[in-house]
Amino acid sequence: MAAHFSKLLLGAVSVLSCAAAVADDITVTDVAGRDVTLDAPAERVILGEGRQIYLLGLLEPEDPFAHVVGWREDFSQADPDNYARYAERFPEIDDLPTFGGFKDGTFDVEQAASLTPDVVLMNIEAKAATEDAGYDDKLAELDIPIVYVDFREDPIENTISSMRIIGKLMGDEAAAEEFIAFAEEQMARVTDVIAEADPKRPSVFIDRAGGYSDECCMSFGPANFGEYVTLAGGSNIAADIIPDSFGNLNPEQIIAADPEHMVVTGGNWDAYVPGGDWVGMGPGADMDKAREKLDALTERTAMTGIRAVESDNVHAIWHQFYNSPYYFVAVQQLAKWLHPQLFEDLEPEATMRELHDRFLPIDYEPGYWVSLNDE
Repeated sequence: MAAHFSKLLLGAVSVLSCAAAVADDITVTDVAGRDVTLDAPAERVILGEGRQIYLLGLLEPEDPFAHVVGWREDFSQADPDNYARYAERFPEIDDLPTFGGFKDGTFDVEQAASLTPDVVLMNIEAKAATEDAGYDDKLAELDIPIVYVDFREDPIENTISSMRIIGKLMGDEAAAEEFIAFAEEQMARVTDVIAEADPKRPSVFIDRAGGYSDECCMSFGPANFGEYVTLAGGSNIAADIIPDSFGNLNPEQIIAADPEHMVVTGGNWDAYVPGGDWVGMGPGADMDKAREKLDALTERTAMTGIRAVESDNVHAIWHQFYNSPYYFVAVQQLAKWLHPQLFEDLEPEATMRELHDRFLPIDYEPGYWVSLNDE
């Protein structure tokens, strides 16, 4: 009888163990529409782009690097100011293994495998290159799943779903939903007003990374900053010229459009173009220097006689708003520039400060935007 009871007990334990194992398996549908099944929560993660830490910083602010075993080496170069602030609080990040990119073919599959990751988070724009190089097949053979997220190609459409995907993978679903509620609330402070007022939409030229190179001019099509302008009550002059998220305008197109506002995206790009003409936006930025460099960009041929320059409606804003879940702050600031009377009481800097205070592991420092018409 005792032996029979023992067998029953062992059988019950076995069934419960199997049930627990099944419960640990989750399936997520990534932004590429792929169903990916893996054990969760993921304990060991490779970031296919270092700036994905913007998302993890929101979900796990006490230690966003706790589960990161390797990452692409771009955060320290593309956003050195924020990198320095993260490194000050989490010095271990300087010792994380770094990778090349999937898109440029420098990702090391063997190095990745040696880190025994549970998942590789990859940005959607790298999908074609990943498949062309066979990285997806090689990782699949090693039982290392890829999950695609997006907060750059179409941030308005995909950032919130990407936050939910990562929240589910990391067991941080409650934190993801809290941030999403905040983001949607802050976005509505602009979109609800625009919908009700239906104001005349001023024309806007977005100068993507103005001064980064001698060429003029990179810009945005109907997505990303182009969509930010639309949501903020403006009309992007490149929306019908550039079919995709990113592209180029020539000087003649800009002069012909005669935009009422010019918005330059800027950052600290000394790692790429030392001493360049780019406008150094970011935490702790030197506002006097930024304004001086912004003013210099108005001397280019493409800006000859345009209304934005004549009226000093020339602005610069942190470039990484195009590539982070903080996009709603950019929409607020654009709305403030485009419709100052409608948004007299809106304070994007207060929104950015609240974002840091409530969700992020680093303190807020001004420096994310500047305008030639600042008083």
